[in-house]
Amino acid sequence: MFVRGNPEKPGDRVEPGLPAFLPGAELQAKATRLDLARWIVSPTNPLTARVTVNRVWQAYFGLGLVETENDFGVQTPPPSHPALLDWLASEFMRPGGASAPSQRWNLKALHRQIVLSSTYRQASARRPDLDAVDPRNRLLARQQRFRLEAEAIRDNALAVSGLLDSRIGGPSIYPFQHEGVLNFRATKAEWVMSPPGDRHRRGLYVWFWRLTPSPYLTLFDAPDAVTTATRRLRSNTPTQALTLLNDPVFIECARALAKRLPLCRAEGDPAVVRAAFQLGLGREPSTGEMNLLIEALAAQRAEFSSSPAAARRLLGDDRSPEHHVVEQAARTILAQIGEHTSEI
Repeated sequence: MFVRGNPEKPGDRVEPGLPAFLPGAELQAKATRLDLARWIVSPTNPLTARVTVNRVWQAYFGLGLVETENDFGVQTPPPSHPALLDWLASEFMRPGGASAPSQRWNLKALHRQIVLSSTYRQASARRPDLDAVDPRNRLLARQQRFRLEAEAIRDNALAVSGLLDSRIGGPSIYPFQHEGVLNFRATKAEWVMSPPGDRHRRGLYVWFWRLTPSPYLTLFDAPDAVTTATRRLRSNTPTQALTLLNDPVFIECARALAKRLPLCRAEGDPAVVRAAFQLGLGREPSTGEMNLLIEALAAQRAEFSSSPAAARRLLGDDRSPEHHVVEQAARTILAQIGEHTSEI
């Protein structure tokens, strides 16, 4: 050590090691990085398993059992369910456990264990009886309600619309991005949009400029990739709603979803609404939802019938007959409702 940080005044010699207060530090005379790796996954070190299962829990419920997922110190808030955290961590480490019969540290088994639990499978509908007792739902009397992460919102819209390209691997892609985003970079860069087949791939493959990220990602609270992020904050702003309604990417998805809906008018609007709900939410609409969306579809159909030019502008290069364009435009508006409700 240097006395007061001065390299010209060397102090006591310090060898590699672990702080004495950490458990399970069984090291040789001179510790190596291999010793550190063994200590990290040692059964006598509970910290690694607890932090891991807490972050997995956070991914499914919005908050971890320990709310400060990046700090397990003695002055941080205690776990909301300490016994559950201990049990999950011990099961995660234990070989031959019920959820991981063949190996320790089985993440797949941990995910399965959580998603098959009755806690995870609860409805997320608000319960007025909990407002006074547990306003933050820390006792998990219902499922948490939170929207998808930035990249997954786009992926979800592509999946619902049928446009998602699920290929694995390959080079980065350049989906639609508004002009001018890269204009003020210190070094020049150009965003050349990928062809249709590539630009519909998952957000995992989108090229990321660290200092000039996509405004869409920033708007939906994606980390800046400059500092480490163990949890994403979720904001709720009018600009986000306007983006989902007006951004060319989501309009393209709505057009594609509209084309997946039943074509035969003889089946009636209920069949159209039911198909949109199944594709967007994976369930049947309630009576109230059905009536509301049938009214919305009829209103859009009437509006576009009086203004076919607006219908053609919405559908872009569609050269179909006027009656078909009017119907597809009305269904595109309906698709926007069904598509983006699924992203909440």
